[in-house]
Amino acid sequence: MSLGDYLWSARSRFWYVTLAALLGVGTTLALGQWQLGRAATKQALQAEIDAQSARTPLDNADVLANTGLRSVVHRRASLRGVWLADATIFLDNRQMDARQGFFVLTPLRLTGSERAVMVQRGWVPRHFTDRNRLPDLQTPSGEVSVQVRMAPPPSKLYDFAGAPLGSIRQNIDLTEFASEKRFPIWTDFSAIELAHDARDGLSRNWPVVNTGVDKHHGYAFQWFGLSALIAGLYAWFQFIQPRRRRHDVS
Repeated sequence: MSLGDYLWSARSRFWYVTLAALLGVGTTLALGQWQLGRAATKQALQAEIDAQSARTPLDNADVLANTGLRSVVHRRASLRGVWLADATIFLDNRQMDARQGFFVLTPLRLTGSERAVMVQRGWVPRHFTDRNRLPDLQTPSGEVSVQVRMAPPPSKLYDFAGAPLGSIRQNIDLTEFASEKRFPIWTDFSAIELAHDARDGLSRNWPVVNTGVDKHHGYAFQWFGLSALIAGLYAWFQFIQPRRRRHDVS
């Protein structure tokens, strides 16, 4: 190889490596900035959740006058009504404290209204050997006062088409449930029971509402760290190491 060919090859390699390094640094910086943007969005959402939780608790009148999910979600409430125990649903394959079981959902018909709120009352373990056996559940009769946190409709897991519509279900759609049971129920929100009542045998160690801001900050740190690593390796192999070699030779 002639000297000219060698210099051309070295020059080409330099620019190829430079282009790859610039692309790597630019991409990782952009991904880091994207994660910071996600974190900022989640911070705003967490601030809204915290502000909602700190507001004065709702009562029946407030819920009856609500204008949709956004006006009540994440707010605490003290609701009075009657449990519609015959319409209790057990959502299968739900975990609490790393144990498998059911989330127990029972509609609460509010005092002064014919309409009900679906209350996620708590968690109960399923029978060890008989998967179709319903747990013994104590549901108070007559008017009760329930301390809750207002929430979106119950979350859903993967479900197969044609899932059964008995007491044990994988998921629940509140609109379909209202049509099935033929009584009015709010379909755009539910409630999560908070107060512990040892008499009903339900666990209520609900996870704290957290939007995961720290996770996005961690991802951003990783991307920025990778960007700095690419830049550092580029500087070392393209400039520092060749200069040290020339210095050693001379």
